[in-house]
Amino acid sequence: MSLLRLATRALRPTCSARQFSTPTPGPAKSSNLPLYLGGAGVVGLATYVYLGGSAAPFSTTSAAPAAKPKPEKSALDPTQFLDLKLKSVEPYNHNTSRFVFELPDGGAALSPVASFVAVRASEGADGAPLDKNGNPVIRPYTPISRPEHEGELVLLIKKYETGVLSKYVHEQLKPGATLSIKGPITKFPYKANEFEHVALIGGGSGITPLYQLLDHALADPTNRTRFTLLYANVSEADVLMREELSALERAHPQALRIVHTLDNPPQGWAGASGYVNRELIKAHVPPAELGDKVKVFVCGPPGQVVALAGKKDGMKQGAIGGILKELGYSEDQVFKF
Repeated sequence: MSLLRLATRALRPTCSARQFSTPTPGPAKSSNLPLYLGGAGVVGLATYVYLGGSAAPFSTTSAAPAAKPKPEKSALDPTQFLDLKLKSVEPYNHNTSRFVFELPDGGAALSPVASFVAVRASEGADGAPLDKNGNPVIRPYTPISRPEHEGELVLLIKKYETGVLSKYVHEQLKPGATLSIKGPITKFPYKANEFEHVALIGGGSGITPLYQLLDHALADPTNRTRFTLLYANVSEADVLMREELSALERAHPQALRIVHTLDNPPQGWAGASGYVNRELIKAHVPPAELGDKVKVFVCGPPGQVVALAGKKDGMKQGAIGGILKELGYSEDQVFKF
């Protein structure tokens, strides 16, 4: 479903995902890649119509809707954590749910693209996960609600058996409780039409920053950039944001192409199968020879990122490596979320 529909249901982890694949189009094909290791609406503009009567009987006139001024400042704070109340939990599939949080004073996140929020348990909360030094466990997530959406912040959170914060959120956080959130924090300052072609390669819940970027860029009527999304998952049931992505592709058929690939495709699967490998990238991503006309964004489980683009250096990008380096892409052409 589109984010417009998502918001009406009450309502972009940054790059964290699980043990996902990466493919080649057409029939299933084996790969020598290592197994990937497991690790992130509608704008509520209030309007009203005033019906004013005149002296003549049965005569009415409609005043123009009075638009509520758009917020100029984010309801969040990138310098400190704020406790946000959980409004609702909407199950998405067998291990992922949408968590809808209330924003202070009905404001909007106004998140720059691409950006994330840092999340931890509220201070003093029962069962709050701590690290080995006794400090709160903090994880990054990319909101899937639009930056201008007022009153709510929506996070798509996948539960991992080894993920201490994701387990806490899924198992202990109930509507009415709070979660401590800081942000938005910019990851990559996307600019309209900076590139001729953008390739986005993702796995599992690593789709959230890629979706945030796509949703933002394609909503711009001046957009001239073409996008290709290569999205890998274990099974069809693990595909996240599928309806929203399909809606974007239908609405922008000349600007967006999506290629799904699965580790375990069902019978009759029309997409690709296996890992995102050299063949799939060469078939769908413009060559490195195009230089600064092409940009490749990667977001997925650490094993996938390493195999495709090399290991990150903490919060830094780290040296380019993996398949993209073998295909000639430079550090300036690749960004790892």
